[in-house]
Amino acid sequence: MSTDLRVTQWYGRRTSTASDWPLDTLVDAKGTTRISVVLPARNEERTVGAIVTVIRRELEHLVDEIIVVDSRSTDSTAEVAAAAGATVVHQDAVLSHLPVLSGKGEALWKGLAATTGDIVVYADADVSNFGSHFITGLLGPLLTDPEVHFVKGAYERPLNGRRGEGGRATELVARPLLNQWWPELAGFVQPLGGEYAARREVLQRVPYVTEYGVEFGLLVDLLDLIGLDAMAQVDLGSRDHGHQNTLALGRMAGQIMVTAWSRLARQGRLVAAEPPSPSLLQFDLDRQAEWVDVSVAERPPLASLVAEEDVV
Repeated sequence: MSTDLRVTQWYGRRTSTASDWPLDTLVDAKGTTRISVVLPARNEERTVGAIVTVIRRELEHLVDEIIVVDSRSTDSTAEVAAAAGATVVHQDAVLSHLPVLSGKGEALWKGLAATTGDIVVYADADVSNFGSHFITGLLGPLLTDPEVHFVKGAYERPLNGRRGEGGRATELVARPLLNQWWPELAGFVQPLGGEYAARREVLQRVPYVTEYGVEFGLLVDLLDLIGLDAMAQVDLGSRDHGHQNTLALGRMAGQIMVTAWSRLARQGRLVAAEPPSPSLLQFDLDRQAEWVDVSVAERPPLASLVAEEDVV
């Protein structure tokens, strides 16, 4: 079977919409399964409280714990999240005996370490139109089909109200890389999106890139670990959130490319005399030059470090 046909068949079989998964059905299917929601947050005092409140009020019989990972915020993110009812953990306080690293992937990895759920749901803390369907949609396939181990959110990402113009790093960098080197993943609408869920035992078996290459790395590593048929996606509608400027997107693109290179090298698909340069020279509007570091660090699979009961 050709890859194109396989992706088309997977898309038709493993893509659903949030409305396909009503709350009552999921509560019945939950049984004794423990569910954790992790929100990585850095200076998100404007939105994190509302997100936590929606989850607590509307999903009290479905979600067992809400963990907000405060990623060195300088505003009142931690206080707002705690007041709304979340358990707040400070990124550097989790597994504090390890060397300190930075980045979104670090917050996600530390969030996994701080949870107790059998299923872990990740959601970004900067979404301004968050609804409980973001969580129920991701949980639907996991709670109703034991063959599904990972679910990715798909959605429209408008830019300043304009449809089809969000997700620039996805369309310019991530999607071409995936189609060229891991074409089985071509059917994922939002490969870099921050909303996804998986079984804990799976997440603990893959490494986490600590910077903005984390979602790209997870997709590639999970494909290698569990295969495409164990992965699914759910259309969550439209997602409004803050957008990066072009210079920030350039840094993000560099981190994604470095992450892709590391996976190609690890899988024996790329032979190079030396690794890619970690330096990126950028120019601001006044043509002032600045060298920035786009290298990424990596946390090992959590299961390789400690027994689950000793994680937190």
